Amino acid sequence: MITLFKNKNIILVGTKINRHLPGLKIKSMKKNKKVFVIDTNVVLHDFNCLFKFQENDVVLPIVVLEELDHLKKGDNQINFNAREFTRELDKLSGDCLFNGGISLGKGLGKFSIETGKAYSDKLKESFPEPTPDHRILAIAEDVKTKKKDTEVILVSKDINLRMKAKSLGILAQDYKNDQIADVEKIHKDIETFDNIDDQLISKFYESHEGIPASEFKLKPLSNQYFILKGLKSSALAHYNPIGKLLERVEKHKTYGIDPRNAEQTFSLDALSNPDIQLVALTGKAGTGKTLLALAAALHQENKFNQILLARPIVPLANRDIGFLPGDVKEKILPYMQPLFDNLSVIKNQFKLQSKEYMKIEEMLRSEKLVISPLAYIRGRSLSNVFFIVDEAQNLTPHEVKTIITRAGEGTKMIFTGDIHQIDSPYLDSKSNGLSFLADRMKGQDIFAHVNLVKGERSFLADLASDLL
Repeated sequence: MITLFKNKNIILVGTKINRHLPGLKIKSMKKNKKVFVIDTNVVLHDFNCLFKFQENDVVLPIVVLEELDHLKKGDNQINFNAREFTRELDKLSGDCLFNGGISLGKGLGKFSIETGKAYSDKLKESFPEPTPDHRILAIAEDVKTKKKDTEVILVSKDINLRMKAKSLGILAQDYKNDQIADVEKIHKDIETFDNIDDQLISKFYESHEGIPASEFKLKPLSNQYFILKGLKSSALAHYNPIGKLLERVEKHKTYGIDPRNAEQTFSLDALSNPDIQLVALTGKAGTGKTLLALAAALHQENKFNQILLARPIVPLANRDIGFLPGDVKEKILPYMQPLFDNLSVIKNQFKLQSKEYMKIEEMLRSEKLVISPLAYIRGRSLSNVFFIVDEAQNLTPHEVKTIITRAGEGTKMIFTGDIHQIDSPYLDSKSNGLSFLADRMKGQDIFAHVNLVKGERSFLADLASDLL
């Protein structure tokens, strides 16, 4: 059969088409599929990762299963993820073999497991040691060789492994499914408006119920905070999404802690507002995130059954806490010490015999106030609890989701951290759980986010944070 294609005065005869002819547009009949080879850390980051690659095919190096086998026992999140991923694989495969690939579902690609491959000469010369990473590289290289007409990409959260892959001519990228697009945008939630009419600000002070945001010509997000400046006066404001009103935020001393700047004042307002059940406080070291959260918790202790302070344990220098001397409590004490330090700052605002000081001591004895590693909190159902999660930037998005979904009736959750000070080797400012939380929850009626900018620990600490 002869097929005719007309393009102005040109007639093409036959089945071959010259795609370079001017003015001739030809629709691609099928989108080019890619093949993604995934590393172990991607699975441990998100056990549902197989279903996040759209219509593209996914290849799992068999060494990943080997590594997951060593991680399936334990109470940490990575152990849970290892177990869940293998269960998903079992459901996916059933009684079938992986030969030729198994469909991941409607609109998705195929999944297959690649067995171990011999090292190429280039790989042997570059990375002679047969580590799991290098075995994954060998498999990725083999897949790339076999599928010459298909784009093959190694997906890993390990930067070094990605660099090694690229040095071998293998495309490599981070797992981007839960990364936020713009880190800086989510931290510009506090807006300052100049040249506000002083009469409007005066009206703002006179009103006890607030003023409609439309009078200020603002289109705010739920629970957004504002600094309003006139020629002679100024005010701090909060947008109440329930009444659609701009309300004045007043500076209040809270359990001995006096807010020193607008961001700290906004933080205490969000922490004390019963309509806000979820709060994210971000900012560099020394801005008072944890201290403010703890002071607000103590101030409201009669409204909650318990105050919990927790933080993830991220061992330094890649050494597990098992290397530390002593029993379990003695091992975890160094990691919890910053929380005890913040508690000491509050206690030192009062005399030893004061009712505030004595109340803190009694709450610690009766375990109404508990400081604990985050791993000890997971799995619990938290009802009517004021729950502070410190150093939340070291959590994955899935871990943050897991924690929040434990919240029962009457519980208030606070996540604090500095997204630019991450101890986990597989997280960054775009992929950590704290950034993910602030991005996804923005605009929700029960959520507030405050980014603290000014350090208040000391001039020295603030200077070091900025310059070093």
